[in-house]
Amino acid sequence: MVRSLFGAMRLSSPRWWHCPCSGHQARTFSPLAAVLPERSTPELVYLEAKFAGLASYGLSAKLLAEVLPLGRPLHATAVRLHAQAVAQRIEGELGEERCSFIEGCPREWEELPRPDLPLVVGLDGGYVHSSEQRSRRDGWFEVVAGKSMPAEGPAKAFGFVQAYDDKPKRRLFEVLASQGMQANQAVTFVTDGGEDVRDLPLYLNPQAEHLLDWFHVTMRITVMANMAKALRSPPPDDDLPSPPVHLAARVANELGRLRWLLWHGNVFRAVQITEDLMWDLDVEGAAPEQRKLLRAVAEFDTYIRANAWSMPNYGERYRAGEPISSSFVESAVNQVVSKRMVKKQQMRWSPRGAHLLLQVRTRVLNDDLAADFHRWYPSFTHTSEPQTLAA
Repeated sequence: MVRSLFGAMRLSSPRWWHCPCSGHQARTFSPLAAVLPERSTPELVYLEAKFAGLASYGLSAKLLAEVLPLGRPLHATAVRLHAQAVAQRIEGELGEERCSFIEGCPREWEELPRPDLPLVVGLDGGYVHSSEQRSRRDGWFEVVAGKSMPAEGPAKAFGFVQAYDDKPKRRLFEVLASQGMQANQAVTFVTDGGEDVRDLPLYLNPQAEHLLDWFHVTMRITVMANMAKALRSPPPDDDLPSPPVHLAARVANELGRLRWLLWHGNVFRAVQITEDLMWDLDVEGAAPEQRKLLRAVAEFDTYIRANAWSMPNYGERYRAGEPISSSFVESAVNQVVSKRMVKKQQMRWSPRGAHLLLQVRTRVLNDDLAADFHRWYPSFTHTSEPQTLAA
C-alpha cells in the first residue's frame, strides 16, 4: 500500500532472493520498499513536511485531508514521523563539526574574486516548554535562532537546540556558504553576549567582526535605572555641613555616565563606574532594594568584562550607518520559534523533537525544502511558480 496525493495505491511488491555469492546480510530484498521506504510518494511527504513546519501536526493532517483525496485518514502522528524523517535526512547530509573553518592563507584570500558587501548575522535565543519537566526549573530549554542578511538577496534563518545539537558551528557555516560567503568577505556577527552564542561565530571567517548588541546593553542599564528609583534617602546627619545627595539621584547620574561611556566604546572607564557603584551600594544594613540593585550592577560588571573585546564605539558605527543592534534577530526568533512552538501553542517539546522541527521549519522559511526533494528524488514534481488558470 502506497499513499499518494490522490489516494492509496495497491502495488505488487515481490521479494527477490540475493545471490548467495554476493555476501548480503539479508537473504531477500524488495525493490519497491527500497524506492519508497516511507510507503508514501515524495510529493505527499513533501507537503506533510512543509505544512508541519508551518502549523501544528494535527492541523496539518486535517488540512491535507480536507483538500486532497487521500482516501484514508491522515493522522497527526504520521505527519510528525514523516517530518522528522525528512529532518533526519537533512541532518545526515551535514558535514563534520570542526573548531575552525578558516582555510588557506592571506595570500590565497587576496587572489579570490572581489567579494560582495558584508554579511550581517544575528544570533539570539528563545525558550520552549519541555516535555521532560520534573521541576519548575527545568520546565524550559533554550533554542538558538538567527538570521543571515546579505546586502543583496534574501535573508536565511537557522535554528537549533543548544543542548541537543552537536554541530552548531557547521550548521551556521553551511548557511553562510549557501549565501556565497568567501574567505575575503567581511562578516559582522551581532549577539547578545550570552555564553551559549558568544563563541559560536569564532573561526568561521578570517574577516569576521563580533559585536555585542547595543540593545541588550542599554536595556540592562534601563532596568538598573528603574531599580535605582526605589532607593531610599540616607538619614540626615547634623555633623555634615550640607545635606547628603540622594542615593537614587547619585546612582542615576552614574548610570547615565555608564551609558554614555559604553555608547562611545570606553569600556575601561565603564568598568571603573561599575566598581564605584558596587562600592557605594555594598554597605552594612542596606535595604532589600539596595541589595537587589547591587546584584544587578555586579552581574552587569561581569557581563561587560566578558564581552569587552566585542564592544566597539557604537556612536561612530551608528553615524556611519553600520549595524549596532540585533533587533532584526528578534523578529527571526519570533518567526522561527515563537509562532510555531510557543505562542498560542500548548505543546511541550523534547529537545530532539524541537530540534528536528526547527530544521524543517527553517528549510521551509528559506524556500530550500523543494530543492532538497529534487536532489533526493530526481523525478519529484513540484511547481513553485503560480499557474494561470484558463478562463
